[in-house]
Amino acid sequence: MILSGDIGGTKTNLAYYDIQGSALVPVLVKSFHSQEYTALTDVLAILQREHPQKVTAAAFGAAGPIVDGRCRLTNLSWQVDSREIAAALGLKEVGLINDLAATAYGLLRLKPESVITLQEGVPQKGGTIGVIAAGTGLGGGALVWDGNGYRAIPSEGGHADFAARTNLEFDLVRFLLLTFEHVGVERLVAGPGIVNIYRFFRARSGSAEPQWLTRAMVEGDASAAISAAGLGGKDPVCEQAIDLFTSLYGAEAGNIALRFLATGGMYVAGGIAPKILPKIRSGLFLEAFCAKDTYRTLLQSIPLHIVLDDKTALHGAAHFALMMSGDMM
Repeated sequence: MILSGDIGGTKTNLAYYDIQGSALVPVLVKSFHSQEYTALTDVLAILQREHPQKVTAAAFGAAGPIVDGRCRLTNLSWQVDSREIAAALGLKEVGLINDLAATAYGLLRLKPESVITLQEGVPQKGGTIGVIAAGTGLGGGALVWDGNGYRAIPSEGGHADFAARTNLEFDLVRFLLLTFEHVGVERLVAGPGIVNIYRFFRARSGSAEPQWLTRAMVEGDASAAISAAGLGGKDPVCEQAIDLFTSLYGAEAGNIALRFLATGGMYVAGGIAPKILPKIRSGLFLEAFCAKDTYRTLLQSIPLHIVLDDKTALHGAAHFALMMSGDMM
């Protein structure tokens, strides 16, 4: 039995997996609100008390950089230590990898129905596979072929500098610099980024925010409220915000495809893309993905896929646990 985890600023998902032949079969999946707990070990204790299982291997993807088996999460006040987790589970060791590395490994376990293809391209056998995922934060990474299999390369590129492409985007950066010392890509291409873009367009519009929208933003998830209003054509400012967000997301996916030369394909994971799928499929995303001047032709040859399975990182962490145990099929 494998225990797998996907630790994020909003949710922590945990799952037990059984190994059946070459397949990893989820036995139980549980989701916890991360902000309601002080440490991962607290969540693990609840899981094991409510659903006891004898675990033989475990691995976790965490939303932050991993240094010496430890991770201080970027958008959560947890410090995760692989040694503490191993002790809590009674294991010699556990895997602790970046959440985008876990997502990347999860791509190797995707079912065909969990993917929507925006661009067929021409996939190269053994080519590097790129991945980007926007949710509470933004992450990117890749899978690189080592001659025997794919190995994940994590990054913290979501915190790299945002590069404006147009005069409008330069104005957006100047607007955000009134609030933030540094405008990284995650300030725009992530859930909170939708809110930042909306604030910019609302200020430019000179129009008052509708009361129904204010209520929806206060009572629920602000980025989700803006997205819903934009997709439904209920508010022109929200429409502008979701259009620009989609274009920026596509542009950053193209940046990652170029940085890793993702000739094996580019995958868009994370929680946001499936929720704004009509806008993703409208052409805005793909045009921004390919709009790299002399490299347009190259980018048009790269397969581009949207991942619908929100448990991809969980599958990937379980896959990594198998790799650690030397029990890969």
